[in-house]
Amino acid sequence: MAPAPALLPAPPPERAVPPTPMTDDLLIRGPAAAQQRLVLLHGWGADADDLLDLGEELAGRSTGVISLRAPEAHPHGVGRQWYDLQQPEWPGLLGARQQLRQRLEALAESLPLQQTIVLGFSQGAAMALDVAADLPVAAVIACSGYPPPGWSPHAPLPPILLSHGRADPVVPYAASEELQRLWRSAGGESQLLGFPGGHTIDPALFPSIRSFLLEHWPQPSP
Repeated sequence: MAPAPALLPAPPPERAVPPTPMTDDLLIRGPAAAQQRLVLLHGWGADADDLLDLGEELAGRSTGVISLRAPEAHPHGVGRQWYDLQQPEWPGLLGARQQLRQRLEALAESLPLQQTIVLGFSQGAAMALDVAADLPVAAVIACSGYPPPGWSPHAPLPPILLSHGRADPVVPYAASEELQRLWRSAGGESQLLGFPGGHTIDPALFPSIRSFLLEHWPQPSP
């Protein structure tokens, strides 16, 4: 197996599971007529319900919250993945990008992307930044994320909020530092919140995340 990027530890070798057919699996909370939306992208080995309660807690009950389910079965037999991290050079990444872009554009039929913020964790954070960089979303929140191999975002870019544990044993803190460097090099606005923890979303950061959401959702017209 070829090594994964230096910023992301290589997973143990394991037999790859063929991708499952793409579906529009998602979970929805909040009022149907909401004028702002938070889209959630879960991490490797989790499922759409993993971030749903968190999303509602951060966004409030007046906000539409949609949690997307990753398209592939996880190789360990539990949970889902956006693409297989265990295959050399991640050949499924290109297809995963295209699928996620299509799903976000489909959501824009009911509410413009300019009124949407995307929040991802771990592999979901990598997907959020990768795909939303080329879409007119209001902002992106990436928790414990990492840059895909050879990734280079291009302006115009939405503002991003990064969070990462300095003791993360799964995705090193340096991965978010590199994300911030790449984003700022392309002219994007970014903020990195580090905390003394591991591979998680620290509840101590919830007030800062809520403030970021309120700041970047478009304000309703009087």
